[in-house]
Amino acid sequence: MPIFNSATGLRVALAGIAFASVAALTLPSLAQNPAPVRVRGTVASLDGSTLVVKSREGTDVAVQLNDNWGVSSVVKASMADIKPGAYVGIAAVPEGNGLKSLEVLILPEAMRGVGEGHYAWDLKPNSNMTNGTVGDAVKAVDGHTVTVSYKGGEKKLSIPDNIPIVTIGTADKSDVKPGATVFLIAQRSPEGALKAGRLTVGKNGVDPPM
Repeated sequence: MPIFNSATGLRVALAGIAFASVAALTLPSLAQNPAPVRVRGTVASLDGSTLVVKSREGTDVAVQLNDNWGVSSVVKASMADIKPGAYVGIAAVPEGNGLKSLEVLILPEAMRGVGEGHYAWDLKPNSNMTNGTVGDAVKAVDGHTVTVSYKGGEKKLSIPDNIPIVTIGTADKSDVKPGATVFLIAQRSPEGALKAGRLTVGKNGVDPPM
């Protein structure tokens, strides 16, 4: 992560990174807007502003990027970084009477409140996303259990030892190259085209787990 010479510069930079990573954890769409389309896969090509992603389903998905499109990455973090008061996004699946985490994204302070809540997600069948503030973290038999609070409720989630834990990192457009893993959320235009302004790219061996 770059070093900034002033608190103002740091806030501006984090705000930019935060906006870039909305592709990872967007707010649920408003009723009047088309449902967002989450695209996961690897870059097949980038020709001008046209990105083609080989999706995890094996199909090529074309996305038209905005003229001023931006990109972020993720970097490895650890359970020690999931501290009380941290703002996180956790994808999970039901297990028994609780939720078993699939991945954890620790968000910078500039993103506090983004996507807050508990709602359906499509990382795996029957998965969900919980965005909120960590209340506590308790050591369990095969990992930890955390309580995540959000407006209107809270969830307890188990975090196995072997799942990805990441936070937001920087990236450059040159990182978006054939073979790189990407995750983005696009909107479908009235004409049926997918359009996006931001994406998250794998870098330095760390892939977007969202």
